[in-house]
Amino acid sequence: MSDSLERYQCQIVLPEFGVSSQELLKNAKVLIVGMGGLGCPSAQYLASSGIGTIGIADDDVVSLSNLHRQILYTPDDIGLFKVEVAAKKLAQQNPSISVKPHRLRVSSSNVMDLISEYDLIIEGTDNFETKYLLNDACVLAGKPLIYGAIYQYEGQVSFWNVLQKDGTYSTNYRDVFPNVEESQIPNCREGGVIPTLAGIVGCMQANEAIKYLTQSEDILAGKLWIMNVMSGKTQMIKLRKTSAPITELQQTIPFITLEYFKENQENFEIIDVRTAQEHQNFNIGGKNIPIEELHDHFHTISTVSQPILVYCLSGKRSSEAARKIKKAFPEKEVFSLKGGISKT
Repeated sequence: MSDSLERYQCQIVLPEFGVSSQELLKNAKVLIVGMGGLGCPSAQYLASSGIGTIGIADDDVVSLSNLHRQILYTPDDIGLFKVEVAAKKLAQQNPSISVKPHRLRVSSSNVMDLISEYDLIIEGTDNFETKYLLNDACVLAGKPLIYGAIYQYEGQVSFWNVLQKDGTYSTNYRDVFPNVEESQIPNCREGGVIPTLAGIVGCMQANEAIKYLTQSEDILAGKLWIMNVMSGKTQMIKLRKTSAPITELQQTIPFITLEYFKENQENFEIIDVRTAQEHQNFNIGGKNIPIEELHDHFHTISTVSQPILVYCLSGKRSSEAARKIKKAFPEKEVFSLKGGISKT
């Protein structure tokens, strides 16, 4: 710890922190899923604080639209995989830690193996499917999970599935949001987000991780922290367990890329789940069935023999629609277009 004493002096001298807490951080293993607006600041502050092992999981590449809120990246990084760029920069920030990049999309087939080697999971994802998947996996594995969400001017943070003194676990995502449909809430690309909010929420997630790993009892387990950056107001909502027990993982809807689609277009039944106006303005073919009307067309969908590809602008509505189709017709092959047609 001799070299670390000077580097971490300002946190070691904190009341009730000391060298012993710094050793706990050094021995900790934290996984961050999603290296976007929340994952970037969270990873940077955990690296600087001396977390011994940081795993970062993402399958996306840096794009120009990321840069206003994902400040770990620069224009020179556009087109490169986020985890590879982030791993290099975090290692430069603190050479004494280990950074493990996982270049993958977290799915029902790999999530249990992925989280198994880590003490704590932080989710910085921007879609409900992955939030539910990580939540359910952490419940099944008995792992604590730090939740974060941002939209326009409001951010949220909570701490799911923390083991309590009485042997029970604190609330999880499904207790608070039992049945959120992704199509009902736009993502950052569609609805917007002020960039500073990502930094605030990501730092709050990192702070909760440090508190938990240094054995602080005053963490956000059983509580939901909400902040509006326009008004400056914060709320703390007390939570309670309400959901039924989680016994298995829901199957993840697979993606295909636009490039693959263009080469194999004839092999798919294509459905555009955007509005009729959006479809008329621009489309890549297929039937137009707005997601709100999807159920009314299930009879027609039931007769489709080819694999089904669903698309929208960003991939958000299509993922939700694909889940609905798969739930109604488990035997069918259903795919969502990765990133939507916004990248065309």
